[in-house]
Amino acid sequence: MSELLQQSYYGNTLQVWVTAFAIIILSLLLGKIAYWAFSKIVRGFTSRTKTRLDDIVVDMIEEPMVFFLISVGIWFGLKQLLLPEAVEAAINNSFQVLVALLIGWLASRLFDAICQEYLLPWVEKSENDLDDQLLPILRKAVKTTVWVMAIIIGLNNAGYNVGALIAGLGIGGLALAMAAKDTVSNVFGGVTVFTDQPFRINDRIKVAGYDGTVTDIGVRSTRLQTLEGRMVTIPNAKFADAPVENISREPSRKIVLNLGLTYDTQPDKMQQAMDLLKTIGDANENTEEKVVISFNGFGDFAMNIMFIYYISKGADIANTQSEINMAILRQFNNNGLEFAFPTQTLYTIKADTA
Repeated sequence: MSELLQQSYYGNTLQVWVTAFAIIILSLLLGKIAYWAFSKIVRGFTSRTKTRLDDIVVDMIEEPMVFFLISVGIWFGLKQLLLPEAVEAAINNSFQVLVALLIGWLASRLFDAICQEYLLPWVEKSENDLDDQLLPILRKAVKTTVWVMAIIIGLNNAGYNVGALIAGLGIGGLALAMAAKDTVSNVFGGVTVFTDQPFRINDRIKVAGYDGTVTDIGVRSTRLQTLEGRMVTIPNAKFADAPVENISREPSRKIVLNLGLTYDTQPDKMQQAMDLLKTIGDANENTEEKVVISFNGFGDFAMNIMFIYYISKGADIANTQSEINMAILRQFNNNGLEFAFPTQTLYTIKADTA
């Protein structure tokens, strides 16, 4: 048996191969045990504490720590083998990069969990809508920065000249910037949206032929949910050179009605019609006091009354219009006020046959 274990395969004895694979298998088992320990023992302990912070920390470090233990075991097992210098260097460099990525993964998960548990509820309770827009951008920016730093540190620890790599990227940056000029303009458009604040999340706006509610504001684009329920993604560059109509910020909704009464309506009836419109506008609880009524013209087939009223901000616009229109129809019918419709009077001349 000892002679069999001393036989050499690819530069290593069978005993060394068995030892290396045993360490790797043992590391996998230890990883499984560590995962079970986190799930059953550590979580059970933290669940009995009053604070939520320890639960978040345990939940976020659980998977990265298990992967780290497995990675260390695999690396240590491979280190038992006598390998070519290039292969050994590749293993060591890969391990350095992997450790940096695991740390970046852990930091990213912790930051994301803290944002979800503490920052997001605080932002939702605040009256300012700006933090609602900035928090998603902050989360993406911090997570991207963490991953970029993890990659740079990992490559640097692995022995790569990161400075030369960044300089090389800088040389090609000009060509990349020319190719990505639309993206750059969209980013600057996003900066304009955040500084000027022409709209906020949940505002209804009209821009570039679209009418919808803002659901998300990103660095490169903004998403609208149209009145038809469709999701539209608009590049932020559009907001820098296109007019934006913010419907949600209107102080009130102006409604203009042009009512036509028949030409046989007497002057006192016209006055009664205008008085009725004034009463209807003032009586509705969803309208403001600034009601405008004018006998403003003689049309081709009707005498016109212009009725302007304003629906208060936050009121149901469709229901208020229905209430006003039903009140007009009911009051005019009750008082014998007739609406005109297009008519023509034809005069025929009887020819003299004598």
